[in-house]
Amino acid sequence: MSLAQRNEQVEVCLSRSRSTTVKAYSAQVESVRSGMSEGVGIRVIVNGQQGFATAGSLDYEVLAQVIEEARGNLQFAESDPDQGLAEPDGIKSPNLDLVDSAVLKMSDQEKSSIAIELEQRCLSADRRVSSVRSAAWSDGWGEFALASTNGISVYTEGGSCSVGVQPLAVEGNETQIGYAGDAARRPDLLDMDRVIAEAVEGATGMLGASKPVSERVTVVFEPGVTSAFLGTVAGALTGDRVVKGRSPFADRLGEQVGASKLTLFDDPTNIESLGADNHDGEGLAARKNMIIENGMLSQFLHNSYTARRLGASSTGSAVRGARSTPSVGLHALCLKPGTLDREALFHKVGNGIFVRGVNGLHSGVNPVSGDFSVGAYGHKIRDGVLAEPFREATIASTLQRMLLDIAVIGGDFEFLPNGSGMSSIAIDDIALSGM
Repeated sequence: MSLAQRNEQVEVCLSRSRSTTVKAYSAQVESVRSGMSEGVGIRVIVNGQQGFATAGSLDYEVLAQVIEEARGNLQFAESDPDQGLAEPDGIKSPNLDLVDSAVLKMSDQEKSSIAIELEQRCLSADRRVSSVRSAAWSDGWGEFALASTNGISVYTEGGSCSVGVQPLAVEGNETQIGYAGDAARRPDLLDMDRVIAEAVEGATGMLGASKPVSERVTVVFEPGVTSAFLGTVAGALTGDRVVKGRSPFADRLGEQVGASKLTLFDDPTNIESLGADNHDGEGLAARKNMIIENGMLSQFLHNSYTARRLGASSTGSAVRGARSTPSVGLHALCLKPGTLDREALFHKVGNGIFVRGVNGLHSGVNPVSGDFSVGAYGHKIRDGVLAEPFREATIASTLQRMLLDIAVIGGDFEFLPNGSGMSSIAIDDIALSGM
């Protein structure tokens, strides 16, 4: 790299993105928002000291200023022997073809028509749907490039689109709001029928909900809730959390941490996931990483820095934007599914609750102890079938115990808009608090 001086490690990261969001209300376009952004981030590392600087322009003159600012910031950095850029590790990129320009070819009129269709179909789906709080189309396209003096040079681009709708159901003096959405790389892969059906059922199905009786129950999480909880678990299995002493699993590598039926992995090489990619945030090849295998904690996820700190190897799990330094994160967290469909899963559970959504997960989980207490709503399960809805409840346990108490993993696997691939799961002996 021509900008580097002697004895410097230099990494230049560039990004460019654009996005559009269209919202509909009363069969009209309520708003259209479009935006573009650019960013550059440059790291300069000398003798374990890191200087970093960013800017919102890709002009060459700006890049020259940014690298000088990064050099200037070296004086404020402490020396860390583990600080350094990623080294090529010989693992080949999955070479996924993630570029599909169908999103870019859509006109604003087509996007508006989809948003309006969402609203109107929700209104006509059930007489109890009195209005739609939000019906929206969104899309985005991005480019990312990274080059370093360690011989890494990568470029990627791609985009996606999504729809989301919030119908309001009214019966008597009661109102309930539903929500559903979908995301895909191509507009024709969006499942509008499912989104509308789930959103309307989510609103109308919760009419008449009341606080449940406090008890210890078997809880069934729908896939989105499973993703939220297991994403929190996997977030505690990253090298940066271990380095900082903020993981309840830090000393449990190789131990049984979950039920034997639990296998959890991060797989950005699966093109069916919106989290799929060819490289991580440091330019290393994307790869499948087993995290928990048959209940055993098999490895932590690392970027190059946390790997050095803990005497391990990078798992290609660096995440970043151009204007931030690399951290450790998930790309496409997946749960190995079971075989039972949801109806059979309810039948096997017999009596319990089906949790359709939770509130306050991020603030309700202690990242060090693993204790959690979060708001929940959904339906009772009675004699193997869904019964009356409940709301204003709290479920509580610990992440450690929750993993061990997994009783059944459903076969209703799906890839979610956040890139994770999840199924419903049933967990025994959860404290339910209501009345």
